[in-house]
Amino acid sequence: MPRQPRRKSHTDVYHCMLRGINKQDIFFDNKDYLEFQDIIRKSKKTYLYQLYSYVLMPNHVHLEIKDENQKVSKIIHSIATSYANYFNKKYERKGHLFENRFKSKTVENAYYILNLVRYIHQNPLKAGINKMEQYKWSSYMEYFQEEQVKEDDKIVDEKEILNMFLSEKERAKEEFFEFNKKVFNFQESIELLEYEMKSKLTDEEVIYFIKEELGIYNIQEIQKYSKNERDKIIRKIKKFKGITQKQVARILGINIRIIQRA
Repeated sequence: MPRQPRRKSHTDVYHCMLRGINKQDIFFDNKDYLEFQDIIRKSKKTYLYQLYSYVLMPNHVHLEIKDENQKVSKIIHSIATSYANYFNKKYERKGHLFENRFKSKTVENAYYILNLVRYIHQNPLKAGINKMEQYKWSSYMEYFQEEQVKEDDKIVDEKEILNMFLSEKERAKEEFFEFNKKVFNFQESIELLEYEMKSKLTDEEVIYFIKEELGIYNIQEIQKYSKNERDKIIRKIKKFKGITQKQVARILGINIRIIQRA
């Protein structure tokens, strides 16, 4: 079945994410992060898009892109290919570095644009890695240091975002700072960002997980387990990211209400 074309954003803004295949790390040292930043700079000159915010995490990347030329797929493919070539050569490896198809979601209004900036900047904080202002590999501090950064070294395009707060730059920065400090309510915004770290597994992948990780090779036998043992197994399966409850019910041949209650 052919893939559906990506939906066009009414604001031309997209939230894009690249993640290491099998959730593996894609950055091992500072040079790797610097290389990715340099690839973004070159990509912006080639494709003429704006970058409102970004964060480079150990095993994934978030980019908030404004692309009026409708080339977002080419942009991300170019970035991913360039970095994978660098990474594979440096670490003497072969094969895919990123999951097959990057994730993207349209950003349809100013409210979402601003909250996405905050969400992206708070990723290191959410992961327990570092404070926003101490994390080197995001666009957060560039909003406050843009005058100290040479034009050729700039990555983020901060003007439009700051103008959403106030037209006077310094006061806008103060508002931006206060806005980013507020804890982002992930639960309220789950519909907007639900795709972020989810990658639905195929039935074959779920079956492989049950067999290899749980050591259960006759999956249909789970139906015959005692209630306590069955529910214990179901809970273990449900904890694995990317598995849906309907999928578990279908694969195990167990009523979905039992899956939900387990």
